Amino acid sequence: MAEQKTKRYLELQMEELKAAHADNIAQNPTEKKINPNHNAKNAAIAEMYNDAAEYETDLKAFEDELFLVNKHSFKDMADEMHKAFPKEKDRDFLAELNTIIELGWTDLVEVQKTHPQEQLDLIKATDFTEMIEVFNAMFPEYEGDFEAEARALLNQRWERLINIKKEHIKQELYEINTSGLKAKYVKRVYQKYHGLV
Repeated sequence: MAEQKTKRYLELQMEELKAAHADNIAQNPTEKKINPNHNAKNAAIAEMYNDAAEYETDLKAFEDELFLVNKHSFKDMADEMHKAFPKEKDRDFLAELNTIIELGWTDLVEVQKTHPQEQLDLIKATDFTEMIEVFNAMFPEYEGDFEAEARALLNQRWERLINIKKEHIKQELYEINTSGLKAKYVKRVYQKYHGLV
């Protein structure tokens, strides 16, 4: 009997606690936590870094692409780029790579006049993935290293893009510094404002 009274007493206490807690919640609803970095001042400062952040993203992508160009064979290069950049499904890496080699070889044939027209014609008629094997089979007497020269053309293209983006970033940081704020501070505010740190 005493055990039932104790159990009933504990149940009543629990009900009172629940009711008190419910009243407390009704009187003091929890407020959403507001990010202290989201204010007009920080928004204006973060806005100053938008272009530089976009250039940094582009720079990172170009550096990653260059890494893949140097790491993989011509057969696998475009496929590996598609795997590494699935968000860019509309981008035709194979056509881009092919165009870079064609334009570079066109310069060697038509401008510098160091290579014969037959090589350029072969490059234009050959799929990028088979280019090395076909070129070496058609021109066994070629004194140079076609693959090394083709890779150099690819490297030049990405290095130019990387240097352009670095210059853009440098220019943006200079503009931030001339505004009276330090670029590192503006970058930190940008990262906090967008929740990147």
